[in-house]
Amino acid sequence: MFGCQFELSDITTPSCQLRVRHGGSGPPLLLLHGYPQSHAMWHAIAPALSAHFHVICPDLRGYGQSEKPASTPDHAPHSKRAMAADMVALMQQLGYPSFAVVGHDRGARVAHRLILDHPHRVTRACVMDIAPTLHMFETTDQAFASSYYHWFFLIQPNGLPETLIGHDPDWYLTETLQRTCGAGFAFDEAALQDYQHAFANPDTIHACCEDYRAAASIDLEHDRASRAAGERVRCPLLVLWGDQGFVHRQYDVLAVWSQYADDVQGGSLHTGHYLAEEDPAGTLQALLAFLPKNP
Repeated sequence: MFGCQFELSDITTPSCQLRVRHGGSGPPLLLLHGYPQSHAMWHAIAPALSAHFHVICPDLRGYGQSEKPASTPDHAPHSKRAMAADMVALMQQLGYPSFAVVGHDRGARVAHRLILDHPHRVTRACVMDIAPTLHMFETTDQAFASSYYHWFFLIQPNGLPETLIGHDPDWYLTETLQRTCGAGFAFDEAALQDYQHAFANPDTIHACCEDYRAAASIDLEHDRASRAAGERVRCPLLVLWGDQGFVHRQYDVLAVWSQYADDVQGGSLHTGHYLAEEDPAGTLQALLAFLPKNP
């Protein structure tokens, strides 16, 4: 799916074992996937990026085939802070004290926390099809709750979402993907099989729910503390989003991100939520124009 130049391996960090696919040469570039996917979502652009960068594509903790940490009442093991720390440890093991990062969906939220917690690690960043978590919760309205119903479904306690999703995980996964992609788009079959394989594991379903529970609790605590401390995204930030999606309809995206970051640029692509899969050429063009690369 990625080509023979990519190596697939399990890399053990001090806190978590991660499935990682990486390849290419040049400056390090970390690609972080979203929900309900895995690193396979980068299949359409990672090979081209590897001509200019050492491209590193992990499954986030709890997702794909990476380790599923035990949950705790405060959801800290599934916080964006914990996920960001995994990425710092992973990149250090690969020999990179600093790097560029691109994140989509939940991976973009991990990237945001990574920049705030480890500002000297990240040289440049791109976030795809999100507004900041804190902003989205603090401006919640009926349109947000209707379009992003899963944010409020997945945080429910006592195994409610796990049980309901677990009755037919393939149906739930397909329905979730199709609700937010552009009209007429079909996901790559090999990538879809990777997503389905992960969701066949009840531990993956639980970990994903814990990710969202963390987002509605401990992540907000961290975000509010960062805001109170005046922490902002100081590195150059590229913001991309799909013009067929909710983020485009709901927010003045660049204006919102300018409240959280110093140096913001970007725009929309003619896609739904899954930019790198729906418009790989446009996504690649935007990234190559923004990221310093090998000639």
